Amino acid sequence: MYKIILVSIFIFSLHESYTQTKKYKIATIGFYNLENLYDTLDDPLKKDDEFTPNGTKKYISKVYLDKLDKLSTVISEIATDVTPDGAAILGVAEIENRTVLEDLCKTDKLKSRNYKIVHYDSPDERGVDVAMLYNPKYFKLLASKSITLSTYHLGGDRPTRDILWVTGLLDGDTVHLFINHWPSRGGGEELTAPFRNEGGRICKHYIDSLIKIDANAKCLIMGDLNDNPTNPSCSKILSAVAKPEKLKVTQNMLNPWINFYKKGTGTLAYQDVWSLFDQIILSYGFVKADSGYLFKQAFIYSKPYMVTKTGRYKGYPLRTYDFDNYNGGYSDHFPTYIFVLKEVKE
Repeated sequence: MYKIILVSIFIFSLHESYTQTKKYKIATIGFYNLENLYDTLDDPLKKDDEFTPNGTKKYISKVYLDKLDKLSTVISEIATDVTPDGAAILGVAEIENRTVLEDLCKTDKLKSRNYKIVHYDSPDERGVDVAMLYNPKYFKLLASKSITLSTYHLGGDRPTRDILWVTGLLDGDTVHLFINHWPSRGGGEELTAPFRNEGGRICKHYIDSLIKIDANAKCLIMGDLNDNPTNPSCSKILSAVAKPEKLKVTQNMLNPWINFYKKGTGTLAYQDVWSLFDQIILSYGFVKADSGYLFKQAFIYSKPYMVTKTGRYKGYPLRTYDFDNYNGGYSDHFPTYIFVLKEVKE
């Protein structure tokens, strides 16, 4: 997950100039929408019929196992060029239950990492939840909680995914992670915007409470927000800014994806328009605290094998199904991840 890196800093004064080398640990935190990772069993309490052997997608064991293999390939490769053990923490969305994550973690490409799981069943009608995987070599779980995201008071007519709050120690650093899959745009972006605003409001409420206790609290919002960085849920409700120098302790969060999006880079595409719904947004403590892990850089993980090569979706993420036709892909979203650095004191 982390390794020691050396950074040379050139220092100049009126009396002398010299190069000072500092040592840092570097860790990876990521998020990946796994696009309908269901098991093949029919759950009578969920609307999962299409993802069963007799459903419209003919979702048989062979497809399920191939899906696990494809997803494990991507997850096993994220950030390993810098952090050999990959992501220390990985938030995930669109998983049916804990069992599918257990199967994913047991795949040949991931089993050596011994990923642990934090998951709660949510009230979503389709049965999809959010969850978090973590490598116990580097992260110690302290507490977790499922937070209800209700939209009924805003005119919503169905339950949606809960927000997962996880607190733990990242190499001794206390961190608070909020994993999200906010309500979709089905029914229209403008009509459903208040539902996603509510997701942002809830996260900000909890983070503000933590910052009141400790101004340098390291808090992180990640997930498929179903909104772009410039939408009100992020830009106004979370008051997220693009540049660290604009960040204030109690007022803002840092959203490194704003500049990605303004340059036309995204994590999913629809009708030839790219969106960047898969975000990782950080509190002041992850950016300007005096010690511990601090944000360094953000990335979208997109390799050629994850991209559709031909047809109407050329250039899009290579998804599992094209409507009801098995496509042999990975996910309709690209994963995102960040590096955080911690200075090693001699």
